[in-house]
Amino acid sequence: MSNVVTPKKDKVPVGQKAAFGAGHFILNILPGTLGVFIQFFLLTAWGVDPLWAGLLGGLPRIFDSVTDPIMGFISDNTKSRWGRRRPYIFVGAIVSGILFFLMWQIDDNASQSYIIWHVMVLQLLFLIGNTMFATPLVGLGYEMTPDYNERTRLMAFSNTMGQIAWMIVPWLYVIIPDSNTFNTQTEGVRTMALIVGALCIVFGILPAMFCRGIDSANMANRKEINFKTLAANMKELWAGIVQVSKNKPFMKLCAATFLVFNGFQLVAAFGVFIIVFYMYSGSYELAGTWPAWFNTINAIITAFLVIPIISRMASKWGKRKAFIISTALSIAGYLLKWWGFDKELNNKFSETGLGKGLNSAVGSLFESLNPVLENIGMSWFSVDPGSDIPWLIFVPIPLFAFGMGGLFTLMMSMTADVCDLDELENGMPRKEGTFGAIYWLMVKIGQSIALVLGGLILKIVGFDPNVSEQTLDTMNRLRVADIVVPSLTAALAIWVMWKYSLNEQRAREIKAKLVERRGEL
Repeated sequence: MSNVVTPKKDKVPVGQKAAFGAGHFILNILPGTLGVFIQFFLLTAWGVDPLWAGLLGGLPRIFDSVTDPIMGFISDNTKSRWGRRRPYIFVGAIVSGILFFLMWQIDDNASQSYIIWHVMVLQLLFLIGNTMFATPLVGLGYEMTPDYNERTRLMAFSNTMGQIAWMIVPWLYVIIPDSNTFNTQTEGVRTMALIVGALCIVFGILPAMFCRGIDSANMANRKEINFKTLAANMKELWAGIVQVSKNKPFMKLCAATFLVFNGFQLVAAFGVFIIVFYMYSGSYELAGTWPAWFNTINAIITAFLVIPIISRMASKWGKRKAFIISTALSIAGYLLKWWGFDKELNNKFSETGLGKGLNSAVGSLFESLNPVLENIGMSWFSVDPGSDIPWLIFVPIPLFAFGMGGLFTLMMSMTADVCDLDELENGMPRKEGTFGAIYWLMVKIGQSIALVLGGLILKIVGFDPNVSEQTLDTMNRLRVADIVVPSLTAALAIWVMWKYSLNEQRAREIKAKLVERRGEL
């Protein structure tokens, strides 16, 4: 474990960590909800053609990938009494919340062409507001502390709060269609859009109000941001992107993130397909809420068990080793899914004494809870007291949760270290916004590729969405893909990071040189 004690002045107060974490909750709840609305409820609630729904999900990402680096450059070079990032975070949160709400206020009888154009135009405007919020927020996190280990603790805290979004998002599939909650699915989407939009405004402005970044009052070499300097600024932006791309440690972080995240996203929906079409023979009714519980428990374990462990690992062994170990554990978890998602093994476990005891205990609990849940309008949380619970599907979660839990906790902390290296090599201004924009650009590219390749894999394995019962060969091929794809990309990420050179000793040497150069005490 590192023997260097974090100076008091470099520690981020709990209140600021909570405010920054609130921003990360919004960073996760917005794309999560948007994906559910576009990929599922546009089809089921409004009857939009699946091809158009796919285009509505993918095409705006191209626009988004262009605006991110521009916003990063703007926030890096902004001069204001409130700092470089906070004004954009404040305005962006409000604009994002309002536009997200307006995007889904669609009449039940609207034509398909109207729905497509309405969602497309409002989504593009929403993405501008979201970029104004998200890119400066990420950059702010990189500069909230200069300490090697405190950066990991900050990112662990914020990533834990971000996981709360993924405890909520899976239940949208259950809550919105529930006839006891909403009269129609369209009413459910409109109402949930209002709630998410309000959450965005309330929680999104907190980082702008309470978080503090680096003192940029005397930061040299910043560019003037106005229409007269637009052409010159675009040249500077491109030069900055080229400069960032030559930073070898940062490129390793981007490559590892692309591999781990893209591998996970490619198969993210496969677990639901396997539960419904393999374990319950295509019956959504029999599968019930277990797909939602699976994803929610994954988020809970990631937030409150895995991320704290990873933070301790990083402090004890360094961030590179913590990433390699956590990614290797995730591969073990993916491999374990072959047995965890085996229908026969789950049935046999339910017949054992332990399985019967667990089923009885949970059944008794929900037998008393179900009437209460129904009375308060939350019947979608109900579990049939007489059902056999697929316990084994939850066994791999504590292992494969290390993949995504470690990824953003460690990579965002390591990117903050890279920003110090860039300042040492290239001087002022610091480019946290540009680094953050390019890093998340890799994430968004991964999401786009995953949307395309995920469907391609389903087609290759022979999955037919028009039939309720898939062949056993198809489901076994899908189960193999569900394991092999993320395991392979995770293994490649370990290879990429094996010789990552920016360790704690080097990071502290860089910090000392920067302090000396700036003339700080």
